[in-house]
Amino acid sequence: MDFTLIYEGPLATNSGPRQKHEIRRLLHPQLKELWTHPPLSEVYWKAHPGSAHLRTVAGHEFASIVHPEWHFNVKLRVLMLRPEPPGRVVTSGGDIDNRLKTLFDALACPRHDQDVPRSWVPEESERPLHCLLEDDGLISEVAVETDRLLAAPNKTHVKLIIGVSVHSTDVFGGRATLA
Repeated sequence: MDFTLIYEGPLATNSGPRQKHEIRRLLHPQLKELWTHPPLSEVYWKAHPGSAHLRTVAGHEFASIVHPEWHFNVKLRVLMLRPEPPGRVVTSGGDIDNRLKTLFDALACPRHDQDVPRSWVPEESERPLHCLLEDDGLISEVAVETDRLLAAPNKTHVKLIIGVSVHSTDVFGGRATLA
């Protein structure tokens, strides 16, 4: 299954839980919508009735698409538009690798209570909050391209176009696969 996620906003290096959680919240509507379309709307619920692979952290529920029980991994193609010339990997806006670590953490469900801001009260539409990954260790491949983002409001502002390919890692086990 292939799809695209889009994020626009701050992406700093070594961000704390608040920014990572804000990125999760901004990606949530796209991922929630994805659950309503085939193959997710058909394959997952038929293969695993009543199972949304919910994780409870800090008293809040999170649901992921790419989960080890379903034997899936993910390949990411990231176009990072940022207010700097293409190819400048180490810059005043932060190293790309540290920015990507922030993104990968934000794509995954939080693991510990301190990963969820204490002040967060989910809206009804955020129950559960949908995330791409159960764990960022399920990313099997990453390709990154950078280019200049014109008229960015500050040095940490980015626009990310994230191509996602979900693949089964269990070819012979008869598990659900995504078309």
